[in-house]
Amino acid sequence: MTMDEGRTHKADLMRIDLNADLGEGYGPYTLGDDAALLDLVTSANIACGFHGGDPSIMVATASAAKARGVAIGAHPGFQDLRGFGRRVIAESAGEIEAGVAYQIGALQACAALGHHRVTHVKAHGALANLSNSDEDVATALARAVLAVDRTLPLVVMPGLAAERAARDAGLAVVREIYADRAYEEDGQLCARSRPGAVIHDAAEAAARVRRMVEEGAVITLSGRRIAVSIDTICVHGDTPQAVETARAVRLALGEAGFELAAFAAA
Repeated sequence: MTMDEGRTHKADLMRIDLNADLGEGYGPYTLGDDAALLDLVTSANIACGFHGGDPSIMVATASAAKARGVAIGAHPGFQDLRGFGRRVIAESAGEIEAGVAYQIGALQACAALGHHRVTHVKAHGALANLSNSDEDVATALARAVLAVDRTLPLVVMPGLAAERAARDAGLAVVREIYADRAYEEDGQLCARSRPGAVIHDAAEAAARVRRMVEEGAVITLSGRRIAVSIDTICVHGDTPQAVETARAVRLALGEAGFELAAFAAA
């Protein structure tokens, strides 16, 4: 099942979601300008305590999103606060499944306290990258979502293992591109250690996004086009230029005739 199945009108095809990863501070430590980003995005992926976030931050972020009409999703990752979830932690498929289920449930509880509700799931960092290339990890991720709430869509990079696993599990999928990241020739994200992997210039990021959504394709570093369906665009909330990039992407999409709207009810 996919989010664009059943679309029959051109107007439907011109609607797209803009999301950001938020709530990634911890205790007294803040990361990114969540308040400003919530004024720009239509969906927010909230850290669930493993790579960032804590119960108070989760409640506050959910409440702030609700006040702005922004949909929220669980953003589970490896239990790695020190490495911000961007290091691979050696876990079995069963441990990954349990950890993801735990994090979704935690955000569901905190969202309820903030008078909001969780309407999607999107994996974070190293866990997301592994789910795109490792079938066992992808299956564990899908199984966790299925067990907690089979109505929750899974946000995935198009055409990779996570999408296949979600579809096999009967989950709805939301296919995502990144405004601020470069792509390898196989459609995977470039490693952050590679020069040019992270796009810091807001205007460049917005122009790339516009090209990709207009062409319906991921554009790799070499300029290769990989045809995909695109439902949502992500801006990483932890980067210094996140707000500027989100604002530029919104403007570029509006100029291209796209209406920004969450893929799930806020």
